[in-house]
Amino acid sequence: MEKIFGVLGGIPQSTSRNDDDIIDRISYRYTVAMFILFSIIVSTSQYVGDPINCWVPAHFSGAWEAYANSYCWIKNTYYLPFQEYIPAAQGDGEREMITYYQWVPLILLVQALLFYLPCVLWRTLNARSGIDLNNIVEASESFQNSAVAASKEKTMEYLVRQINRYVTSQKEYVTRFSFSIKTVISKVCCRMCGRRHGNYLVVLYLLIKVMYIANSLCQLFLLNSFLGTNYHFYGIEVIRSLIHGKDWTASNRFPRVTMCDFNVRRLGNIQRYTVQCVLPINLFNEKIYLFIWFWLVTITTLTCFNLLAWLLKIVIKSDRRRFIAKHLSLLNKLESVNDPEKIGDFVYNYLQQDGVFVLRLVSRNTDAITATELIAALWDNFLKNVSDADDYSDKKIYV
Repeated sequence: MEKIFGVLGGIPQSTSRNDDDIIDRISYRYTVAMFILFSIIVSTSQYVGDPINCWVPAHFSGAWEAYANSYCWIKNTYYLPFQEYIPAAQGDGEREMITYYQWVPLILLVQALLFYLPCVLWRTLNARSGIDLNNIVEASESFQNSAVAASKEKTMEYLVRQINRYVTSQKEYVTRFSFSIKTVISKVCCRMCGRRHGNYLVVLYLLIKVMYIANSLCQLFLLNSFLGTNYHFYGIEVIRSLIHGKDWTASNRFPRVTMCDFNVRRLGNIQRYTVQCVLPINLFNEKIYLFIWFWLVTITTLTCFNLLAWLLKIVIKSDRRRFIAKHLSLLNKLESVNDPEKIGDFVYNYLQQDGVFVLRLVSRNTDAITATELIAALWDNFLKNVSDADDYSDKKIYV
């Protein structure tokens, strides 16, 4: 029991990064913890007991019974409805062999790893963008929680300096000539995206979202092969059975009672035995994989809507301008500006897509006040450094 509470208790206390949104964290943090917890439950004999118990003939000794249990656990069993007769001859190829129950803990750990891989890829690639997103968000959280004015001022200066360095370096970014696989891929596949276009982080983040969706969907269908059934319809069939008042547990997906055939050599003769076995472990497997089905469907749906929301915010130019203008208006920063095109220069040319994306992450992981003050500080820095508006009007890059 201590293992389970240790896993659950460690989730909120663990040191975490916040360079993403809550939907991402559901996938790589809570889902991973859930799969690890399920793996512990299934693999721990304290909760499952003996994974298989076979009803053997009365003349079997204790050693023979242990042998039958071990053999049927390793060799696999098959499902045979009670209304069907036991076949006279062995024919494993014609029977629905149940081959998954020994590997459930390992498969659950593999599923956990697959849910964590997009997070690893996101952190690895965004670390090469030229800005530490996690550091920016953590500094924003420090600004939000600090009660000392001097400390908040230094933190804000640090944030403005880091973001300004990143957004200005994008426009000055020049790729040196080098012949490598990375360079070829960059030139062929990234002509419309990358640091020089100011949308490296945006495109990368959307691709990671797609990976989360693909991972959830693929797991639904890959489990068909592992479980040997149409797992992707599992939840639908359970709901249909509940609506019609049928016993949804009576199926060949996770049978509690199975059959096992084995041979015993006695004085040169081969004696065939067919025993009936109970799989207590399937009581857990059934509930776990039913919950996993609904969880995968739910998280896939949430991530799809989340991806659509991010895509609209990124593609619609007016939404980016509206987001920045709304925060600037809260501090009356736009009233003192005579040139209305400066807000466009600030959003489309100075910040570009990556800059707005960083500010959206700060807004989602802190509060409106912190995001507003950061945007206002960047706005003041922008006006200070580009007092000559002609310098920017000649270099507009509308993305």
